[in-house]
Amino acid sequence: MSQPSTPHGEDNTPQPFSLAQGGPCHRLLCRLRLSDENLGLLRRRIAFFTLLCWLPLLLTTLEGTLLDKGSTINFLQDLEVNARFLVCLPLLLWAERFMHQHMRSVTHEFVECELVPERALARFHRCVQSVLQWRDSAWPELVIVAAVYGIGVFVVWNHLLALDTPTWYARPGAGGLSFTLAGQWYSYVSIPVFQFFLCRWIWRLLIWARFLWQVSRIRLSLIPTHPDRVGGLGFLNITLHAFLPFALASGALLAGHLADEVLFQGVALMTFRFGILLMLATMLVLLVGPFLFFGQQLYQARRAGIREYGVLAHNYTRNFEAKWLRSGGRLDKPFLGSEDVRSLADLGSSVDVVDGMRLIPVTRESILLVMLSSIAPLAPLLASAIPTDSLIDRLVGLMF
Repeated sequence: MSQPSTPHGEDNTPQPFSLAQGGPCHRLLCRLRLSDENLGLLRRRIAFFTLLCWLPLLLTTLEGTLLDKGSTINFLQDLEVNARFLVCLPLLLWAERFMHQHMRSVTHEFVECELVPERALARFHRCVQSVLQWRDSAWPELVIVAAVYGIGVFVVWNHLLALDTPTWYARPGAGGLSFTLAGQWYSYVSIPVFQFFLCRWIWRLLIWARFLWQVSRIRLSLIPTHPDRVGGLGFLNITLHAFLPFALASGALLAGHLADEVLFQGVALMTFRFGILLMLATMLVLLVGPFLFFGQQLYQARRAGIREYGVLAHNYTRNFEAKWLRSGGRLDKPFLGSEDVRSLADLGSSVDVVDGMRLIPVTRESILLVMLSSIAPLAPLLASAIPTDSLIDRLVGLMF
């Protein structure tokens, strides 16, 4: 019987994997020469969207509102808006290329390390192909555009988030808020563009989570004694690093919002501690959570390894003692430098590796990096809210 063909060639090698290199938006940017197939032209792309979203707002000087003393918040003082378009948006664009460069070989690792058994290769290729089809599909980005305008602008922004006070973007009146020219650009261009890229990122994270879940349903050939202590899945730890810029951008977005609340509304920063914790928990769920899908297989591999290597260690040590300790006579071979001793030490190391297997293929250090990247933009606010002496005392208390 002939073997089933795969869409990637006769050698069963999957094509380079990328969550960012595809979709209608990517193809449009390539046609506009704001990107190329490998997500190059990054500076041009960042400059274009930053100027598109931020520069027209800066030009509110034409309406005399940039430094308008009658506004509760003028444009230069609005830290949330400036952080959104000068920090978060460039980070989201850079994060796509960063992710693309860090994840291209992830599917090759599964195959080249023989983690996917030969009998399951066709199923694995279908998982990869499904990811690429979802990534390239037009309907998710069309839904995002519809949601950004139908919900994000006309409902959430116009009726829930826009402040009912004189600002650089609107003036309250008898008939409701009257948006300035800059406010109209902000509402119908700047905010939708930013929300589109943010939602597009979340969509790609959901595709990644689905891929990990599908692969975790395949019976992988995990090696309990692998030095990475996750059966050979240690390369997945690098893929978590690919999402650090997204975590940093999310933290910067929250920091900008909280800065406006603290500086202009007089709200204490500690009032938002639950919101900060919620953002941190959300980042962990989105970025770290999908790796938990491999927990069951890693647990089973660890349990099987403990049992098998336990039996092997028991038999070897019994024979070792019988030969070197219970022989009842003079040893006919020198004990020092014996291969038996080295083998016993190697076996002990293998048992330790099996016993120390983790149930998630990412390290504590990488999880800590996600947390630090998420809250790093909040550091200036925290420093301003907590007296320096108190902050030093708390750090010393944590260390000792």
